[in-house]
Amino acid sequence: MTLQDFLSFLEKNTETIIEYSGNHFTLVLSAVMISLVIWVPVGLLLTKSDKWAARVLGLANTIFCIPSLSMFAILVAIPFFGLGRKSALFALVLYAMMPLIRSVYDGVKNVDRNVIEAARGMGMSTGRILREILVPLGMPIIFAGFRITVVMTTGIAAIATYIGERNLGRFISEGLVRSNTPMMVTGALIISVIAIGLDTILGVIEKWIVPKGMRRKFEG
Repeated sequence: MTLQDFLSFLEKNTETIIEYSGNHFTLVLSAVMISLVIWVPVGLLLTKSDKWAARVLGLANTIFCIPSLSMFAILVAIPFFGLGRKSALFALVLYAMMPLIRSVYDGVKNVDRNVIEAARGMGMSTGRILREILVPLGMPIIFAGFRITVVMTTGIAAIATYIGERNLGRFISEGLVRSNTPMMVTGALIISVIAIGLDTILGVIEKWIVPKGMRRKFEG
């Protein structure tokens, strides 16, 4: 493949590239938002019971080990889901379960117990301790899990093309079938740009949310 071939493909398929990129981005965004609404509260609840935490995290790890193509195939076989976005969204939300719950659970659990006891001694309620101490102090780990989830979801979303999603994964799958290198490179390159772009944006947001001293301690 030459640079001219690549640029020619981009020029001839601009509208399709924009359409697939938009579909890919909205699928990732929807999956991440739904996952945050579901799994972050679950992760916080699990910090109250180590027994239930072990069970749920074990289930999450099992789901995470299922190959993505197999997961999509299973969901397509269920009448309610079938081909298309429902199956893709549900699968991506399931895959996000492990990194999100794990990061929230570990982030809260890694907070110094002495700090919590001191807060209780000052008369702080459980809810206030959670909001003002546990979540803020656990934010470096929690946010790291969030960033991993976003990048992972961006990549796995490409596999959804095999169940009817018209996203960037279609360039890769059809490019393989046609031995069309510019098509494959276009899909892979844009997916990479989206993943890197989202992670960069989240990195900037993390600097606003997580205090500098806590970032250094976590990175160290």
